[in-house]
Amino acid sequence: MGKPKVFVAGPVSWNRLVLLDRLPEPRPHTVFAAGHRTAVGGTSAGKALNLASLGADVTLRTVVGDDDAGRAVLDVLERAGVEVIAEVADTATEQHLNLMDPNGGRLSIYLELPRLPRPRHDDRSSAALAAADAAVIDLADHARPLLAAAREAGVPVWCDLHDYDGVADFHRDFLAAADHVFLNDDAFRDEHSERDALLVFLKSLDKRVIATLGADGAMGVVDGAVHRVPAVPVEEIVDTNGAGDAFFSGFLIAHLAGADVPAAMAAGAEQAARCLASPGLAPEM
Repeated sequence: MGKPKVFVAGPVSWNRLVLLDRLPEPRPHTVFAAGHRTAVGGTSAGKALNLASLGADVTLRTVVGDDDAGRAVLDVLERAGVEVIAEVADTATEQHLNLMDPNGGRLSIYLELPRLPRPRHDDRSSAALAAADAAVIDLADHARPLLAAAREAGVPVWCDLHDYDGVADFHRDFLAAADHVFLNDDAFRDEHSERDALLVFLKSLDKRVIATLGADGAMGVVDGAVHRVPAVPVEEIVDTNGAGDAFFSGFLIAHLAGADVPAAMAAGAEQAARCLASPGLAPEM
């Protein structure tokens, strides 16, 4: 088998990351950062960079502004070998302020959100999509039309629903179109017997679905069978950003190579560990 071809559509961003000893309480006060930096962000950037680090031929269709932030994002992606189809918005590139603690807690504040009035590269996107082995369509309004395009092209659709709780309207088109669903357990962490509640929820989706559980690894329901994998130990966690996208990417590449579900989940856990031990959204290539 040659290099797997993966089409990704969704958001990228340029972020200010601020490391705190603990996330701030909801009261007026002053805190001092342990460190801060700017870096590429966005779930589609995370997936594209991880997929490229695993040897995939990746095309990313995304939206940026005509600004320094957008140029910085494109530079990171292109240096990593990702082919980018960049739709240029008439507003600024997406930007976040991420407050992070050493244990993986994060508060993400949207500073800018791009608006795309009319895409200009539909032909390029359609050609890349038709040639792909898998279509990863991430949560963004500007990516939503690619769900139907992937289905029409007969390309398997992979969607990451993140913290979907089964209720939010925004996620429903993505869930309905997806052949493979990923999400995390954030919406279930406050529930009594959360793992039981999560398993019931996963079964109710009636999809091939994998849920990441942070330090507890991951759990999946595929064709009625329940699968679990522990997290791979990491000696020193450097940065928690991108770990979920890394797991997704490791699983996807293993699946395309013919791995069964347990082996693909193990590959996802290994890629997540490599990401946690690196300073960026993906392990350095």
